[in-house]
Amino acid sequence: MLITHDKIYINGDWVTPVQATYANVINPASEDVMASVCMCSELEVDQAVIAANAAFASWSILCSEERQVYLEKSQNKLAEKLEEIAFIIAQEVGTPLAVGRILQAGFPAAVAEMYVDLTDKVEEEQIANATITQEAIGVVACIIPCNFPLHQAVSKVFPALSAGCTVILKPSEVAPLTAFLLAEIFDDIGLPAGVFNLVTGYGHDVGTALVSHENVDMVSFTGSTSVGKVISKLAANTLKRVSLDLGGKSAAVILDDANLSEALSASLHAGLLNSGQNCTAHTRILVPSALYDQAAEIIVSIVDQFPLIDPLNEGEGLGPLISAEQKQRVLYYIQTGIEEGARLLAGGVEKPKGIDKGFYVKPTIFADVNPSMIIAKEEVFGPVICLIKYQTEAEAIKIANDSVYGLSGAVWSKNVKRAKHVARQLRTGQVHINGGQINPSAPFGGFKQSGNGRELGQYGLQEFLEFKATFN
Repeated sequence: MLITHDKIYINGDWVTPVQATYANVINPASEDVMASVCMCSELEVDQAVIAANAAFASWSILCSEERQVYLEKSQNKLAEKLEEIAFIIAQEVGTPLAVGRILQAGFPAAVAEMYVDLTDKVEEEQIANATITQEAIGVVACIIPCNFPLHQAVSKVFPALSAGCTVILKPSEVAPLTAFLLAEIFDDIGLPAGVFNLVTGYGHDVGTALVSHENVDMVSFTGSTSVGKVISKLAANTLKRVSLDLGGKSAAVILDDANLSEALSASLHAGLLNSGQNCTAHTRILVPSALYDQAAEIIVSIVDQFPLIDPLNEGEGLGPLISAEQKQRVLYYIQTGIEEGARLLAGGVEKPKGIDKGFYVKPTIFADVNPSMIIAKEEVFGPVICLIKYQTEAEAIKIANDSVYGLSGAVWSKNVKRAKHVARQLRTGQVHINGGQINPSAPFGGFKQSGNGRELGQYGLQEFLEFKATFN
């Protein structure tokens, strides 16, 4: 059944855009149209900003316990819909159900619950005659991508509301459906009008209007580094705060004393998660030269653990890429790697056998990759892994840091003290030692051109707060 969303959510009402156009949402596994969503204009953006500004006065001074009640009701509704969310995202994004239930549905629900608990944790501080308080920054524009749509929405909207801000959410036109589900939840629980607003549209018009609007106090954006640079320039005209979660080219550094098979298997999982459409993907695997040939053999032997599957199947494997455009982009990078002289260990540009439809790309592993190659420098955002050799620990650190990005990374060693010593030298926002799992209470964000600001935990909450000093 074709899903149709012909209204957006502004000031507590479902509103039909005055001059609406429609964008089709394509199921990336079947290439069929699964939904039709209205795209609004600058007029609706302005209406949403007016509504958010009007609501801010009362929402920001509401006691934290009362805001907490609304967020708790929203989180409970979200938790009731986990299977529905996983099913929607399997069709909209292509994330297989087994992974989607955990990362696309369960993780956002856990993050929402965390911010329910943090809502009343903002404290004031007394320094001599100064009372230091933290207050909501104002109206926040939250602009999210298509790869983890609900997680990105929750990681911005919930801490913003918890802090006392009002919000305008703009989802990707490629994967907007869970944003509508979130709006429906806020509507169902009776969130005050104007506190949360949903607008749809393309970046060049609706996104630009939001970022440029003089009555938007902050922009929280997740997406590509190139778009993040544009947003920074547009936002500079009004000196609004900008929090950016951008691209990555993360390196997994496997030291010479690591369990090689375990490290390679985990690194492949981290690089191919969500078919590589993951800004933290460990797409560069650094291996000591003495172990390099053995590592190449192991990778070839385990890459079959990542079959291409229908996202609605219950098995484990890789789904399609999000769109035809993204598939062509990834194939371009694979072809570029071949032309640069990298050795293809697995995958390639050929059409996967037995798959007639869908934006599928075979998991592709390159060996003999020089760190200066394009495939080792640029974010591919697909299932493409580079195997890079190094001679010394110092060289491994240098190669890992030789990137404009600095979002994530990993270190593998049987000596945890040694691994931590290497991790401290990596210029990146997070490091996983021997497969250490992400903690949603820890800060998430990057160094260098991977962005600025932090999400998750109290660090994500603080992004939406201003400090005020009152002297008496």
